Amino acid sequence: MKWFDKLERKFSKYAIRNLMYYIVIMYGLGILINFANSSFYEQYLSLDASAIYNGQIWRVVTFLIQPPNSGIFGNIFMLFIFYILGLNIERAWGAFRFNLYFLSGVIGHVIAAIVGYQISGNVWLFGMTYLNMSLFFCFAALYPDWEFMLFFVMFPIKAKWLALIYGIDFLRAIVFDTGAARVSAILSLINFLCFFLIMRDNKKFSPKRIRNKVVFKTQMNAAKVALLTGARHKCAVCNRTEKDEANLDFRYCTKCNGNYEYCQEHLYVHKHVE
Repeated sequence: MKWFDKLERKFSKYAIRNLMYYIVIMYGLGILINFANSSFYEQYLSLDASAIYNGQIWRVVTFLIQPPNSGIFGNIFMLFIFYILGLNIERAWGAFRFNLYFLSGVIGHVIAAIVGYQISGNVWLFGMTYLNMSLFFCFAALYPDWEFMLFFVMFPIKAKWLALIYGIDFLRAIVFDTGAARVSAILSLINFLCFFLIMRDNKKFSPKRIRNKVVFKTQMNAAKVALLTGARHKCAVCNRTEKDEANLDFRYCTKCNGNYEYCQEHLYVHKHVE
């Protein structure tokens, strides 16, 4: 959408790059706090609207550190998964769009907590569970055939089926849960659907388009090197060309995602570009 593109051009300079890295750090802090004192988060950091009205404004931010409720090892595993999801979504959408997705979800939860308290007089403690889970929907929309290895064993499951499993859990929460859980699931689902509709026709976010851009950029960089140095080959690891050593051989790696060329010393020992 044109209005969204204009918004991105105007405010993209303020976006936080690699946002999921900082979010995972916050969750890690939440794990440590919960490990030290399991009641501290709910007493002083949670999204408690009544406490906010009493001046504890920091809660509109500190509630974000609530980690996934899966035990210490389960939390660490989920943080790793969330980081991978967020990193790849940001690469596809760009930092501004991913920032806006997460920020709109957070603001929606804060508003719902305050409005819910005003209407019912009851405190609804919203967490980040369903907003985090909605990342699976975003990832599956971008990379439906990406395979996850469940529990790090040889049991692959595609992202689209994993998103379907989480979709069933969303439906269960909407139908059977009450209060904060139901509202959080609805808000997170609406947030995803809004972004999906905004960007569904934008082909620049397709994995194929992204891969083509990477290949093109690599080829252009190689062309610039050739123009400046007169060299036709350049190692992607050590940056040496045939001008540095006349007997140096170069080969393209078939396992790298893009046209990456390596000298004979680094052809078999480099880290593959995915």
